[in-house]
Amino acid sequence: MDVRNVVWDMDGTLLDSTRVVPEAFVRAVAALGGQPVDVDDVVAAYWRGTAEVILAFLVGRDLRPGEHEAYYRELDSVAVAAYPGVAETLAAIRAKGLPVAVFTGASTRAARVLLRAATLDADIVIGGDQVDRPKPAADGMLLAAQRLTTAPDHLILIGDSPLDLQAARVAGSNNASAAWGHMYDPNEPADITLNTPQEVLHLLG
Repeated sequence: MDVRNVVWDMDGTLLDSTRVVPEAFVRAVAALGGQPVDVDDVVAAYWRGTAEVILAFLVGRDLRPGEHEAYYRELDSVAVAAYPGVAETLAAIRAKGLPVAVFTGASTRAARVLLRAATLDADIVIGGDQVDRPKPAADGMLLAAQRLTTAPDHLILIGDSPLDLQAARVAGSNNASAAWGHMYDPNEPADITLNTPQEVLHLLG
């Protein structure tokens, strides 16, 4: 495995957003007059794409201009923390002269809000609004390779969801399952399973 750059999923991998993000959707749906939904309904809709797409699905209608702001208003007030070891691992990656890259199904705007709330900084943020097809399609990883000026097979995507691992596989990249994440599935094939974020440093030499 020739790994030269790391790409991180965000929710459930960098950030312990298990509750705060779906709860923000639940409140936004209520504010827009949709039928009540719960956290499980939101999580089940994550595969659909960006916050705007998910919100419209949960509300049950096309959103009018500006209505998606209901979600971002809720998101602006959330308190979210990085998983243990994440901040130190990102600092160690930068110390190696490498950029911190994030590829998330969330919109770029939502990603920056949440990363800032967790006092994390990323050099490259690829949100779901920057690609034509969401995970498990390869689009995001191919864009990451382009921005990192390297080949896809020199990247490793670390994620907790099977969709993350599948996206890396389709792109021809390496993948690592984040066993600390809330969507971790031990039955999903992965090139490697990491028990802590710091373990990725051993792959970078």
